[in-house]
Amino acid sequence: MGIHKHWQAAAAATLIAASAALAQTAGKVPPAELAEARAIFKQLIEINTTDSVGSVTAAAEAMAERFRKAGFAAADIQIAGPDSPDKPGRKKNLLVRYRGSSSSNKPVLFVAHLDVVEALRADWTTDPFEFVEKEGFYYGRGTQDMKANDAILVADLIRLHQEGFKPDRDILLALTADEEGGSYNGVEWLIENKLEVRQAAFAINPDAGGVDLDKGRAVSINVEATEKLYADYDITAKNPGGHSSLPRPDNAIYELTAALQKLAAYTFPFELNGVTRAYLEKLAPIEGGQNGEDIRAILKTPPDEAALARLSAIPGFNSIVRTTCVATRLQAGHAYNALPQTAMASVNCRILPGHSAAEVRDRLAALFADPKLEVKSLGSLGHGGGDRKPMTPPPPIPAVFVPLTAIAQSIWPGAQVLPTMEAGASDSVYLASVNIPSYGFSALAIERNDVRAHGKDERLPVESFEKGLAFYYEFIKALGSH
Repeated sequence: MGIHKHWQAAAAATLIAASAALAQTAGKVPPAELAEARAIFKQLIEINTTDSVGSVTAAAEAMAERFRKAGFAAADIQIAGPDSPDKPGRKKNLLVRYRGSSSSNKPVLFVAHLDVVEALRADWTTDPFEFVEKEGFYYGRGTQDMKANDAILVADLIRLHQEGFKPDRDILLALTADEEGGSYNGVEWLIENKLEVRQAAFAINPDAGGVDLDKGRAVSINVEATEKLYADYDITAKNPGGHSSLPRPDNAIYELTAALQKLAAYTFPFELNGVTRAYLEKLAPIEGGQNGEDIRAILKTPPDEAALARLSAIPGFNSIVRTTCVATRLQAGHAYNALPQTAMASVNCRILPGHSAAEVRDRLAALFADPKLEVKSLGSLGHGGGDRKPMTPPPPIPAVFVPLTAIAQSIWPGAQVLPTMEAGASDSVYLASVNIPSYGFSALAIERNDVRAHGKDERLPVESFEKGLAFYYEFIKALGSH
């Protein structure tokens, strides 16, 4: 039985009854709780947590103070992490224990990173570290990735605690450092240093999956089943250089840009795995139109080349059917009036499961076909090492998928829950490596053509934040009732 059928069967038994019970309150949050969650969201956006100059510790401490004021015991709130000599005091994580009535049931773990990627004020319409609401959106670095979900988890746990909710198992919340890069990954550190984290029955990671919208219509409710391998490479050209009045055709910049032009024109082979095939099979009738027809056509053996070309022009589709590599940084030259002695480009690759970083390095070297270029693998900065094994799809635990499906479909009626391969990378890889099943689901609904995570003017629909808050309030209660 395929992965989607497993998950579908796991939820089927009680789905109808559960959905009916939730329909009355789907997507609704009391005004006071919504205002408090928005305040938490604003506070997090306005704490700079970038690797270069920010502090994850500051955000962790701010959230810890909110839990203390809400009545959580001091012993259940830990600020913990490595002593980072190069960035002292800036890489601490927050670990909160919401105590359940029974210690015999293993805890459920929620992981969510506090760090964000860099953002240049000059590039943005608004200040990336100012929380701005305009025209139905919240703007700021981290609104999509992933301070909205940090705020949602904090707000919902505090609300449940104040309402007197008593789960029958402990609920752990880990707000962590360096998912986006850096040397101090918080989930990896907590697994190594905190026994209660390693004892989790399973984990929920809102840094993956999510709800795809098409002009406001919920197309699919995506839950991460596996993810691509993250890897970085440096491509370097070197030359003796010389005076700029005496140009040479073997200029290091020319050699490097010639290689990058080859990369821009190259596409890795089309490939499906069990997860992506199941996803596309279910998506085709939902998608409809030309895209739906093209999806059916590429599922055939052999795939229809014209259909594949049309779908490959859509970045979201292209990223799930092949390995992708793209140049992300450039450095070259040492003076305006000198020929460059060194030119270097950084290339970021997202590799399909079943392939290694070393294999892709060799493919890049063969593509460039220039012995004067050095292609160096940097491995994975913060995502489990360049040659880690692909993430194995976790088993479809009914305790997760029955409530997830029921609650999600009550909020986004008509949309199906689909297993997906995350095109990016997440902290789920660390949990999977110690046999903790990790289910990636962000309850944020975003238009497929408006994914701005890591980009300019990152934003989140106001309505999406409220619905995500409503989803996790019900989902946490369901997971806490074993």
